[in-house]
Amino acid sequence: MEKMPGIAEADESPTSPSLPDSPWPPTSPSLPDSPWPPASPSELNVVADMETAQVPPTELSIIHKKGFGTTGKRIQLLANHFKVDVTDPDAIFFQYSVAITTEDKRTVEGKGIGRKLIDRLCQNYSSELGDKRFAYDGERTLYTVGPLPFDKFEFKVLLEESFAKHPGADNPGANGSPHEETKRSKHSFQSKAFIVEISFAVKIPLRFIALPLEEVESDTNYQDALRVLDIALRQQAANRGCLLVRQSFFQDDARNFSEIGGNLMAVRGFHSSFRPTLGGLSLNMDVSTTVVLKAGPVIEFLLYNQNVKETRYIDWAKAKKVLKNLRVHAKHRNQEFKVSGLSEKPCIQQLFSMKLRNDDDKNQGETVNITVYEYFAKHHSLKLTSSAYLPCLDVGKPSRPIYLPLELCSLVSLQRYTKALSPIQKASLIEKSRQKPQDKIKTLTNAVGNNSYDHDPVLAACGIYVDKKLTEVEGRVLEPPKLKVGKNDDCFPNNGRWSFSKKTLLQPSHIDYWAVVNFSARCDTSYLSRELIKCGMSKGINIERPYTLIEEEPLMKKSSAVARVEKMFERLTSKLTREPKLILCVLPEKKHCEIYGPWKKKCLSDFGVVTQCICPLKITDQYLTNVLLKINSKLGGVNSLLAIEHSGHIPLIKDTPTMILGMDVSHGPPGQSNLPSIAAVAGSRCWPLISRYRASARTQSSKEEMIDALCKPVDEENDNGIIRELLLDFYESSDKCKPSQIIVFRDGVSESQFNQVLNVELNQIKKAYELLEAVIIPKFTVIVAQKNHHTKLFLANGPENVPPGTVVDTKITHPRNYDFYMCAHQGIHGTSKPVHYHVLLDEIGFSVDGLQNLIHSLSYVNQRSTIATSIVAPICYAHHAAAQMGQMLNFDDLSEKSSDVTSEGNIPIPELPRLHRNVKSTMFFC
Repeated sequence: MEKMPGIAEADESPTSPSLPDSPWPPTSPSLPDSPWPPASPSELNVVADMETAQVPPTELSIIHKKGFGTTGKRIQLLANHFKVDVTDPDAIFFQYSVAITTEDKRTVEGKGIGRKLIDRLCQNYSSELGDKRFAYDGERTLYTVGPLPFDKFEFKVLLEESFAKHPGADNPGANGSPHEETKRSKHSFQSKAFIVEISFAVKIPLRFIALPLEEVESDTNYQDALRVLDIALRQQAANRGCLLVRQSFFQDDARNFSEIGGNLMAVRGFHSSFRPTLGGLSLNMDVSTTVVLKAGPVIEFLLYNQNVKETRYIDWAKAKKVLKNLRVHAKHRNQEFKVSGLSEKPCIQQLFSMKLRNDDDKNQGETVNITVYEYFAKHHSLKLTSSAYLPCLDVGKPSRPIYLPLELCSLVSLQRYTKALSPIQKASLIEKSRQKPQDKIKTLTNAVGNNSYDHDPVLAACGIYVDKKLTEVEGRVLEPPKLKVGKNDDCFPNNGRWSFSKKTLLQPSHIDYWAVVNFSARCDTSYLSRELIKCGMSKGINIERPYTLIEEEPLMKKSSAVARVEKMFERLTSKLTREPKLILCVLPEKKHCEIYGPWKKKCLSDFGVVTQCICPLKITDQYLTNVLLKINSKLGGVNSLLAIEHSGHIPLIKDTPTMILGMDVSHGPPGQSNLPSIAAVAGSRCWPLISRYRASARTQSSKEEMIDALCKPVDEENDNGIIRELLLDFYESSDKCKPSQIIVFRDGVSESQFNQVLNVELNQIKKAYELLEAVIIPKFTVIVAQKNHHTKLFLANGPENVPPGTVVDTKITHPRNYDFYMCAHQGIHGTSKPVHYHVLLDEIGFSVDGLQNLIHSLSYVNQRSTIATSIVAPICYAHHAAAQMGQMLNFDDLSEKSSDVTSEGNIPIPELPRLHRNVKSTMFFC
């Protein structure tokens, strides 16, 4: 880039530093060799001993409870677990396989048709089935309490044609016609026959649930029995006509619906599942909310969905995507269909072939072409008005389209909307989903009473009785940790909060050379920079006047985001004379701004300069303080530390080099399965501190939760994985110490994936350590943090949320595994949701109180926050890093890129831009 003279312009600082030898930006230097030292002789001796012993690697198992915590103030709580009594533990579930075919032996798929057929089978063949009631999973398995009369049955079941319609059934019509004029179409309620075969599979004794878990032979037996009970809950909900979303059920009741915009509705329902606990079997019931399409005319839905007032403005390409697979009701036939697409031409022009008949109804085989418009006018006496010049819905198959005019079709109720919501819709959904603690208690108590679980035929047959009261449980409130801030002051959090009012940052940065760029026409950057300097002074940050303030040219506002960023950088680099310490970027929108991703990529990957993006609606001292907390962290400063960390007295960590990892995977927006998932790991640095982190991220297959890039060997000695980067950084920043202990916090995995965390991901971490010639593997403590669960805690004697620091490790926790619930944060809106921590492995050997207090303290070290976070900071950082790195990918032309990608099936997985060496060790994600 051409070097410009260092002359201060009117909007620059009056004093410009001397010109460097080379212009900014410099070329990125080559990466250094690994600083990790080779194995010492003593370590090599250990390896020789290990090889001689030839001890094979063993699969790790989840550890059991160590005991219970004792620290903290005792508090009486309620949990949304309802005690379950089993009065007939000798009952046995019989599992049967279900196969459904047509009379010509074609396999029938689809949950809707399966449930209808099993219901009809129960009605028609009750005596042959021994009057048994089923718990049916909607697919290929059903369960009964006690055996059926025979081990194998085959039944012929008839369904009326209107009920038999399902995604795999043939719809009336041929040769592309909407409806062929035959006797079949005239008699739409003609029966269709199916063959249902039921065959015995296995017995599942209920006593596995009645026994304490320690006495059960295997977890599989216990989980199988629990699954049957959960399927019985789903069966009961299906009988009531509910929408089923795993174990959440939503009823078609107008009182449960709330509009969130775009013709979408939030519908309130309930999650119900049986869970094993220390207090015995319980029913975990919670309020649940999902998004459904508003039932009504299809045309009205499209207008609202695309936010247009007239049909001529509808984007039909978008309409085709949003309508695909939706169910519509055709009023001229009183029948439901599934949308497969749209016609290529408008209704008044779309032709299809139709066979004509004589008056005696004998088919002469003559075929004519007719438009959809003419067909409905002649054969249904319907004159189409609003949709005559619009495309038709195609409800047929690719080889046999069936066209329906839009104005005759309405969306049926309870159709789940799984695509991405707009920011306004998300905010509305959150608002409509909130309930105060006392309101939620009342709602849940009423729901348990109204659902009559005790009268369900399957549950009643095995003596299941559900208590109507929430479970009483004792909790403890941990003391908040004392913080250390600037001037050696102590800071005492109150109710999960603290403030930097009249306080300074512990290690403030000095910002001597920086710039401001403005993409927003609403922001006065001169005023903003003055107020930022003033606020920084009060927090101990010395900020000079910005070297330059650059406003975006008005003509560029209509250009693409990438072009706007390129132009701004071109102007910026022409003014700067050396590398800036910070670029403050003012964006035009707060959320989902298209400039954000390209700007971050330009700064962090291409040029290696720290940047902070803002979109101030109102410039206040609190707003600027929050911005400065982020800036100071990114520049290597420290806002606050735990007092015990500042003094170097953290138990089990102070004397042994310890690294903390936070691991998370961020998935693309709903409905976009072609976008890769982003795996990120945040790793601590500068031991013995536990508040300083850096992060590394990689792309992986879409919706894949297990991280596959922790270790990626490129040859026998080198590794291109995430963990290697973090280990090298820990070594460099921790006075050349290798970590002897590693604490792993894993977010986002279900209980069924715990073994993969222990035996796949953990092995990758160990392998990365081995490839660095570190032959003595560290001790590990592995903890899973779950936010996606349905346990809520309430005060037994008050309307407020539980206080920050609340811990529960008894009664409602797992009867055998080491787990506990912690609510570290203050609940302001709605009902607080605790984090469910599962300790899978603890080779380090923390006491129960020691580990709970460490996790609680890690909710107070998030450098970008002055409130305790609901989950530990390393996981927060991993989540932020994954989200920010994902913004740097250009998803719009993902399918067109073919270079520099790996392939998983037919879906290309682009690599993330690599961070510039100047910023890769910073807390860029703050």
